Amino acid sequence: MQITPHLYNEDGRVWDTFVAGHKDGTNYHQYGWRRVVEKSFGHRTMYLAATNRHNEICGVLPFVQMKSRLFGNFMVSLPFFNYGGLLVSDGSAAETLLNASRKMLSGTGVDQIEFRHVRRCADVEVTKMHKVTMLLDLKSRVEDQWNSLDGKVRNQVRKAEKAGLRTVMGGVELLDGFYEVFCRNMRDLGTPVYGRNFFRNVLEEFPATTRILSVTKDDRVIASALLTWYKDTLEVPWASSNKDFRAFCPNNLLYWEAIRFAVDSGHGTFDFGRSTPGEGTYNFKKQWGARPVQLHWQYLLREGEAVPEVNPKNPKYRLAIQAWQRLPLTLTNLLGPHIVRCIP
Repeated sequence: MQITPHLYNEDGRVWDTFVAGHKDGTNYHQYGWRRVVEKSFGHRTMYLAATNRHNEICGVLPFVQMKSRLFGNFMVSLPFFNYGGLLVSDGSAAETLLNASRKMLSGTGVDQIEFRHVRRCADVEVTKMHKVTMLLDLKSRVEDQWNSLDGKVRNQVRKAEKAGLRTVMGGVELLDGFYEVFCRNMRDLGTPVYGRNFFRNVLEEFPATTRILSVTKDDRVIASALLTWYKDTLEVPWASSNKDFRAFCPNNLLYWEAIRFAVDSGHGTFDFGRSTPGEGTYNFKKQWGARPVQLHWQYLLREGEAVPEVNPKNPKYRLAIQAWQRLPLTLTNLLGPHIVRCIP
């Protein structure tokens, strides 16, 4: 069957119908994330669709081009998020979209193309397996979910409740509290922060499937997360807490309330997001009963190019990270959005 690739620039309804009907279609394959990225960061986006002779979509591949003097010129499917890459109904569609990607590699001036796959694509030669996503299989009842938790985790949740911590869930009206905690946490980690507008755009693009969940003490937000869900899975892609209140276990209450919400909403999977095996965040997620699922970040490279290492573990960024951690929040909040827009 003849398969034809083309740049998709329509309203997204046909695209989203294909994604929704595909068993491997993820939240970030949805067309709305294209609008979020364009509005938030101003990046060039190229969304490829493969169609058959009946003009039916049989494959999609969303791309964002990122270009800067500091980090280079590359394309990612998709940056800022955990998933993306090829979503196809058969091998012919995959071959068609990969061939189109190789033409883009030579025709757009980029040095590499990155696919963020859960399932490894055998036709992409270079693969990094440095990250996993942590998934928790949910019970059908909150009581059963609570009883399945490790005793230490339950005690930490109770400790937070006894300390007077409370939770509140909502939308854009909770953005200020979320963003204050997020900015502080990112600075302490030595990581440039996203602009407030990015999160506002997410909440406004997906009002029915995104919420902010915050933990408060004496009406002050001390931990907060943005929840997003699609199909059977609820995910927490961004969560932070104020380390000054660590002794009260706000993170434990935050995640328990997010899990409780997921169960009450009828979801079957809770996605804690990606982690590096053995590190602190990995161990935190594992204690909730989450299981690691290998991620495959795969690359098409120009001749002579190496796999990119744009991450905090790269030794060449160590001094910059240490310096960033010592800067005042007013400065990191001002400079961070201009830097992070080019970090995938």
